[in-house]
Parts: sequence; structure tokens; C-alpha cells
Amino acid sequence: MRSPEDRGRVPWPLALPALLTICFLLLPLAGLIVRAPWRSMDRVLAESQVVEALRLSLLSASAATVLSLVFGVPLAWVLARARFRGRGLLRAVVTLPLVLPPVVGGVALLLAFGRRGIVGQYLDSWFGFTLPFTTLGVVVAETFVAMPFLIITVEGAFRSADRGYEEAAATLGATRLTVFRRVTLPLIAPSLVAGSVLCWARALGEFGATITFAGNFPGRTQTMPIAVYLALERDPEAAIALSLVLLAVSVAVLVALRDRWLTTGTAA
Repeated sequence: MRSPEDRGRVPWPLALPALLTICFLLLPLAGLIVRAPWRSMDRVLAESQVVEALRLSLLSASAATVLSLVFGVPLAWVLARARFRGRGLLRAVVTLPLVLPPVVGGVALLLAFGRRGIVGQYLDSWFGFTLPFTTLGVVVAETFVAMPFLIITVEGAFRSADRGYEEAAATLGATRLTVFRRVTLPLIAPSLVAGSVLCWARALGEFGATITFAGNFPGRTQTMPIAVYLALERDPEAAIALSLVLLAVSVAVLVALRDRWLTTGTAA
């Protein structure tokens, strides 16, 4: 009979690929840290455009995540629980931004919400409202590319959740909305947090759709990924410094949310 120590050991056919994968993922990050211009970090971080780009990135990614939660969770429930014709096609359309090149997504957003777009022309002529090349346009672009991550994660949670608790609550007289709010959502809370983390991280790193749909205007639409790309052309050291800042922010937030995720999962 194998001891608990033996059962906890990783078989070498799995350990070697796992080790190679870890090296592959960590080497680029190590390159950032090794080549970072530590002596000029203060100069780079003191620039007002850097502070504005970081602030805009954090705010727009958070706003995109909130929008994804408001609109994505109900859609995930429909995809997981409802029965209707064309559900498979709807799921394919919802997940399309996952495989669509971000630049193509930006062009599609322009054709839909631009001044001559199928919806944007009416927003412009009726209300004098335009989305492209605005801060709200950044949020819309990030929501478009990041929401599918939340929907896929939450849909899987809805499918695997034990519906016995929901049925028990319904038999006790709870309304469908009360069951959803008091039973279903707590059941899927860990997956909901995980999907939100993925959505936020994807929105924070979005570049292609953002620069195509919202452009590059410092203080208004220039996010950190755009600032990194532009700095790479004129000042590689500044690009490395900005990349390191973005990496540090991402890791800090993801670690904090990961701790919250684990706590929620244990409580559930």
C-alpha cells in the first residue's frame, strides 16, 4: 500500500512537462525584471502621461468588468438553463471575440457604433452622441473582448451547480428571483469571482480593439498597453519600465482576488 508521501509525489512524465511549462512562462517575465532600467524608474513613473494611462487602464478595466457582470451573468444563465432553437449558434456568436483578432473586433465596433455605423449614425444624428475615440469607447472595446471570458466561466458553473438546493427553496415558497439571488448566486460564487478576474485581466491588457475603436489620446483613450507600444518605438527602456509597472499591478490585483476566490470557495 502506498504511503501518503508517495501519493503526493508527481510522476516524472508529468513533472518534466510541468517544469518546462513553468520555465516557458517565467522566462519572459524574468527578462522584464532583469532588463528593467531600475535607475530611471523614478523618471518614467513621474511622467504625467504614465500616471494618466495607468489610471485610465484601471478604471476602464473595472468598468468593463462591471458591465460584463450586469449583462454577462444573465446571458450565461440563458445559455446554461434555457432551451430554445439556435442556442448553439448564440453560444458561438457570444464566444466569437475569443478567437477574433482584436483589431478586427475594433473595426467591427467602428462599423456598428461609428458615426456611419449601423447604430452609431442614429446616435450621432438623433442625440449628437459618439462612442469612438472617447473614454467610453475604451470601456466598450474592452467589454467586447473581455465579456466572453466571464460568460464561459459562469455558464459552466450554472451547468454544474446542484439544482436540488434551488428546487428545495422553490418548494418552500421562494420566488424565482429570490432563488437566483439567495441560492444560485452563492452556489456559483467562486466561478463568478474567477470569471470576473479573467475578464478584468483581459480588459486591462486589451490593445488592438482599443486603439482601433478609441484611438490614442493621452488622458482620454491612451491606456497602459498603448503607452507601452508607443514607448517601445521611441524609448525601449521606458517601454520596459511601463511593462514592469503594468505587470506589478496585474500580479498584485490577481493575487488579492485569488485569495478572495479561495476564501469564497471554502465558505461555499
